[in-house]
Amino acid sequence: ERGGNNSFTHEALTLKYKLDNQFELVFVVGFQKILTLTYVDKLIDDVHKEFRDKYRNEFQQKGTLGLLNGTFDFKDDFMRLLRDAEESSKVRAPTVMKTFEQSLKSQKTVKCMIETRGEKPKEKVKNKKNKGSKKEGTEAVAAPSKASAGDKQPSAAGEKEELTKDEILQKNREEFFKRHMKAGEKSRSPKPEAQKEKGKKPRVWDLGNSNAKVLDYSNSATNGSAEACPAEEFDPDIALGDRNREPGRLYDLEYESDDEAEEEKVIQNPSKPSAKKGGLGGMFGMLKGLVGSKSLTREDMDPVLEKMKDHLIAKNVAAEIAVQLCESVAKKLEGKVMGTFTTVTSTVKQALQEALVQILQPQRRVDVLRDVMDAQRHRRPYVVTFCGVNGVGKSTNLAKISFWLIENGFSVLIAACDTFRAGAVEQLRTHTRRLNALHPPESHGGRTMVQLYEKGYGKDAAGIAMEAISYARNQGFDVVLVDTAGRMQDNAPLMTALAKLIAVNAPDLVLFVGEALVGNEAVDQLVKFNKALADHSMAQTPRLIDGIVLTKFDTIDDKVGAAISMTYITSKPIVFVGTGQTYCDLRSLNAKAVVAALMKA
Repeated sequence: ERGGNNSFTHEALTLKYKLDNQFELVFVVGFQKILTLTYVDKLIDDVHKEFRDKYRNEFQQKGTLGLLNGTFDFKDDFMRLLRDAEESSKVRAPTVMKTFEQSLKSQKTVKCMIETRGEKPKEKVKNKKNKGSKKEGTEAVAAPSKASAGDKQPSAAGEKEELTKDEILQKNREEFFKRHMKAGEKSRSPKPEAQKEKGKKPRVWDLGNSNAKVLDYSNSATNGSAEACPAEEFDPDIALGDRNREPGRLYDLEYESDDEAEEEKVIQNPSKPSAKKGGLGGMFGMLKGLVGSKSLTREDMDPVLEKMKDHLIAKNVAAEIAVQLCESVAKKLEGKVMGTFTTVTSTVKQALQEALVQILQPQRRVDVLRDVMDAQRHRRPYVVTFCGVNGVGKSTNLAKISFWLIENGFSVLIAACDTFRAGAVEQLRTHTRRLNALHPPESHGGRTMVQLYEKGYGKDAAGIAMEAISYARNQGFDVVLVDTAGRMQDNAPLMTALAKLIAVNAPDLVLFVGEALVGNEAVDQLVKFNKALADHSMAQTPRLIDGIVLTKFDTIDDKVGAAISMTYITSKPIVFVGTGQTYCDLRSLNAKAVVAALMKA
């Protein structure tokens, strides 16, 4: 799935590789990373071509493993190719600068460089013509007036012939502006100035409340404290959504693929006759596009890959990643021998689907419940930090994850470390109150399942997180969820503050919250967040993003490309998917469902 990147770096070494899909060979060259060897690509291409041509017959008779497990002599050929590659890359002599006699300037005479009054050099006249269509448009507007005036004033036309082109243009422009200025003055009629009333009147809406005192909260004595705020009355069905669900279970995303839809149509209409084509034309039409027992070439795949690339971009996959994906599929299939009744399109589509599923299933799987239980055994809280840009749904999805953890029997402490955005603490306080109403202490043996730790606004977020973790350890909370302020990836001071919070508190899991609506921006956000965390961390091995929370997934229909972009660029898993407005609208990623939506026409 990453065949587009033909190099791999490990510590001080760099490996470059090339695939031969026809004979299932991999050619690898390794060298010191510090060396800049310009001939490596040429060397690996030459070795590939020479080795394949030399042992082509043996490959076909014995098979690839039969030859490689036996004896073969390629050392002399390799040393010869290495010498040739080194020779070709030797530094060439620098190009000698031209002398004045060889330059074009020396061929010009003094006479051609003298400008006479009233004339313009030819080069400059040409440049004036190409400068833009604005001057040409002005000439076109002024042309009718010249034609009408030409009959009345023949002497004036004779004078204009003596003027230069620029002077004529300037004169016409002045006449044009004078004429329009006069017309504008005639059309204007003196209007009596309306006397404006001083001061500004408040707008009163038709359906609004005219009593402003009802909406005035400025003199509230509660000051946002939980004790002074009355308990909210709300409908649990609205907060929970589906009542028939299994408590504590994280359901997979669901999506019906095209194949399933087609199968249903066939079952529903079994008696519908298929359209028939007459004679041999129908047979040849059916066989059109089939590749029979021949190896695929880049020319065969290019039209299909171009369509696939446009399709991926239309589905919100970042353009750069769509190109890399198609390139990796081409490298994987180039030279591969196809079956008799297999189309190029279906082969490329199948390879792309497999690559996309592999991308969405990274090697490291994040199992939050298992990790929380492991932290419980060590008698410490499991700490999760949420970060991301403004307005992606960090606080809302933090509340959903809190609800999921509570339903699995874990107590949660929410640390309000967004000390910048107005209303951020109050938002978390409301969620805490609602979660406690849904899971009251009476249902859990008198134990408060969720609590908010906050210190107000304008404080140091890293310090609040540290105090919250210490408080959770003393009070026996299982999980600490740290909410941080939204920040743009280009804001260096805020990114430094986030790196400090993560470096100081060393959370178990750093989750990047990103919305499914973005396309190319997803790559920019993740790359810059990771880079900022690496640059501003003082640790030798800095903590980067461990996983992704993909929000607003219910708003995009089948344009699911952001999931591919985010996992491809970071190689990190999508841990949670937010799909709605209730506490139960949290899902785990189903790679096959996402790929089915992505490949839908």
